[in-house]
Amino acid sequence: MLLFIVRMMYLVVCAGAIASYISVSPHQVHIIERYKFASFLILLGMTQFAPIADLLIRRKRIDIISAVYFGLLVGALLSYLTLLALGPVIEDPFRPGVTLLTTLFLTYICISFLIQTKDDFRFIIPYVEFARDLKGGMPLVLDSSALIDGRVADLVETHIVDTDLVVPEFVLLEIQDIADSNDKNRRSRGRRGLDVLSKLQENPNVDVRITEDREKPQNMTVDERLVHLAKDLNARIVTNDYNLNKVASVQSIHVINMNDVANSLKPRFVPDDHLRIKIVKRGEAADQGVGYLDDGTMVVCENGAEQVGQEIDTLVTKVHQTSAGRIIFVKPSI
Repeated sequence: MLLFIVRMMYLVVCAGAIASYISVSPHQVHIIERYKFASFLILLGMTQFAPIADLLIRRKRIDIISAVYFGLLVGALLSYLTLLALGPVIEDPFRPGVTLLTTLFLTYICISFLIQTKDDFRFIIPYVEFARDLKGGMPLVLDSSALIDGRVADLVETHIVDTDLVVPEFVLLEIQDIADSNDKNRRSRGRRGLDVLSKLQENPNVDVRITEDREKPQNMTVDERLVHLAKDLNARIVTNDYNLNKVASVQSIHVINMNDVANSLKPRFVPDDHLRIKIVKRGEAADQGVGYLDDGTMVVCENGAEQVGQEIDTLVTKVHQTSAGRIIFVKPSI
């Protein structure tokens, strides 16, 4: 709503400024004097390119905007200093052309340099930080196996991921090649990877960047390029590939293996495990007894209603996990 008000105010101010300009300019610009209303509409339309661009570019990167902004400032400053230094040796007929070319050249060089090196240094001024990472800690570089696996998208939904996700361009090309494979199973896996990436990009809880390896090392495998990129970005690698895990670990790159994450979160008990539990009360069903583990997990025992106050040996039949907690269903051991 606030943005809508700002855009409306901008439109009104532009209309007023253009109307004022047209009312005082006829003696200077003859075409405006002849076509006042058409000139008003054309100039007003030109001023609305900025709001239209603002609407079309939904996701704005503060690091890129800052690079362009500081590039313009530094370029203008360098141009001014360069023209001051060259002023005594430039003849008057060439001064406008030299001024124009110098300003354009230095401004472009500064903007290009800052955009290409924005991830390699930290530039701090009061209350503004031009930094390598926009939020959170070390970025997470996803390989093809992590995208095809898909569990990373479920992990993001839990809000536990508070840093950027980086998908290298060569990993995206690898998944696209798999999706175009003649083999049905490979094609299905590749399309799943693309679907997971699309889901991540649509998730407002995380920023996903498609990054190209600027140096493009030759004669390197995908795994080696992943390690190279992780070193360059000071990032961690998310993968299911055991070999990549080993290669990255040897080179002191932090690796998050989705299988290890799943193992660390698996239930303490699985069906057919033996569990000794004290029945402390009756359950909701007539024949159920209820006990608790030391961490507070509820254990529902089938045919345990008559054994309240006793410790019995049981066999796990089912583990029910929800966002509210975990319930273990057991039955007395025979």
